[in-house]
Amino acid sequence: MEEKLHLFPYQVIEKVEVVSEVPKGIELIAAPKIWEKSKGKGITVAILDTGCDVNHPDLSERIMGGRNFTDDDNGNPDVYTDYNGHGTHVAGTIAAAQNGTGVIGVAPEASLLILKVLDKNGSGQYDWIINGINYAVEQKVDIISMSLGGPEDVPELHQAIQNAIAKQILVVCAAGNEGDGQESSDEFSYPGSYNEVISVGAINLQRRSSEFSNSNNEVDLVGPGEEILSTYINGTYAILSGTSMATPHISGALALIKEIANKHFERNLTEPELYAQLIKRTVPLGNSPKLEGNGLLYLTAEDYLSDVFNQKLSAQALKI
Repeated sequence: MEEKLHLFPYQVIEKVEVVSEVPKGIELIAAPKIWEKSKGKGITVAILDTGCDVNHPDLSERIMGGRNFTDDDNGNPDVYTDYNGHGTHVAGTIAAAQNGTGVIGVAPEASLLILKVLDKNGSGQYDWIINGINYAVEQKVDIISMSLGGPEDVPELHQAIQNAIAKQILVVCAAGNEGDGQESSDEFSYPGSYNEVISVGAINLQRRSSEFSNSNNEVDLVGPGEEILSTYINGTYAILSGTSMATPHISGALALIKEIANKHFERNLTEPELYAQLIKRTVPLGNSPKLEGNGLLYLTAEDYLSDVFNQKLSAQALKI
């Protein structure tokens, strides 16, 4: 398999040395409003990307381990350092710790397994990604997050994802950034276009669909993907844009949802059941489903519906 998978093109808007805030994307999906119910404790997210700055003050305590599948560092499997920045940014959005400084992730108490499947240039062989998925399955992770893709539908890649789903692991993928703002441009990228994965498109912080976000009938939902502040290499921070930035919002949210749902139902929910729990926490924005799928993830949507429903029932009771 000589073809390559790559990071989707993304934009570095700004690099920042010091910050102290809850990123706007985290607030847009209402994550802070449910932290009293869950911060993702006990849930493991495998990030298949360019590695991670393992010494970053916001990330070091969240990383449970990792492995390098690339030829960086002479292929040493124990060195999964990020020389690119993309993987570190994704990791921060998912689970940057709540430590009173820097940024905070969607699931600030989730554990991260760093699987480096893309090299310092953001490029990876299909074998690296397939081996990374299989390793994540062996490690019994809860969620696999992949902000990468390519145009080739490779059966071995599809099979690896199907194996993960069969083990009740949620697989979250970026839809891709080849879009041109059209509702039916039908750009398919893999693994994001496999029906088994949760395919994530992007919106901006004003809840408008991103010009670059792929549109096709496999998009499941959207998350914030423009001007996203998160952790970056060398202990710093950066603002990036791309569906790569939307994807970790969903991966982190699933860590919260899985902990909350398993407690609520007093059993471990299956992958399809957890997908349903995710989708019922979306709000349509009025775009074509090819652009936004079921809509924007909004973690308190269920509570809001419950309140509205109960208010209507109370009003009806008063009329009787």
